Amino acid sequence: MVLGAREDRAGAGARAGEVEIARLGGLWRVTRPWHPGLRLYLRSYVGYWEAVATPYEARLVPTGRATLLVSLAEPFSQVRRLGVRGGGSGRIGSLVVGLEDRPAICTHPGGQEAIRVEFTPLGAYRLFGMPMSELTNLAVDVRDVLGPGAGVLVERMTAAPDWTARFDLLDAALLTRLEYGPLPAPEVAQAWHLLSGSAGAIPIARIAAEVGWSQGYLSRRFTQQIGLTPKASARVLRFRRAVVLLGRGVASLAEVSAACGFYDQAHLNREFRAMAGTTPGRMVAARRVEGAMALSGSAHSSKTARAAGR
Repeated sequence: MVLGAREDRAGAGARAGEVEIARLGGLWRVTRPWHPGLRLYLRSYVGYWEAVATPYEARLVPTGRATLLVSLAEPFSQVRRLGVRGGGSGRIGSLVVGLEDRPAICTHPGGQEAIRVEFTPLGAYRLFGMPMSELTNLAVDVRDVLGPGAGVLVERMTAAPDWTARFDLLDAALLTRLEYGPLPAPEVAQAWHLLSGSAGAIPIARIAAEVGWSQGYLSRRFTQQIGLTPKASARVLRFRRAVVLLGRGVASLAEVSAACGFYDQAHLNREFRAMAGTTPGRMVAARRVEGAMALSGSAHSSKTARAAGR
């Protein structure tokens, strides 16, 4: 890690200590401390660009988070959701992705440069100001979610002299939207806190009783503001916990299955097929960063996962 360092693409004028830039294989990664007004809503906030432009494909898997990706150079050729009829986005640059419960394939021609921000589901609900159910398993052009002003913002960020200025512009835009965005229902916030805090282990009936709603009413309000039903969210959260435990390499598949609330190892395998389109063993062996993994046969696997930025 190099504090305050910059490459030519970072531009002149970055203030020392404002950003951190690190070389990770074929990728340059840019970070800085999150704005205090955003911390409650964020799970990741990173800029990156390719050291050498190379085409790639990556498989994206559910994370339990919503994503805003601001493309500052070449757009994606396509983001294609597996198992969804008409799930291909076509050519797309800056985009919003809601919560997911199935994998997707993103294809890029090379030369990617972007800022990726991951939000808690309720943070995304407040930021996007729309029912999160309308974004489930979709990759949508940012202007269709945030309005035409988002296109102007992307243009200004692309033309900015350095990464500090880019982060400043994006911070200001996010803070403004969050100030006026809709507040989630306290019962939905409590339900998400209970569900996520248990990694999907708490029965939905118990959560409904805790918040004082019927299961049916909880499911409708929860789906509107989170993007997935409570049951689907619990599946994603169990899957994510299993990915973390398997990645540590200290537990067997049977132990992970029991720890994450799967009926047995066969149930774990079925969920990985549904969520990631692959087996637990293959996913652990693949190169990946925050939910993206290289596709088999990719010539640039080390960069494939990182450039997808998930």
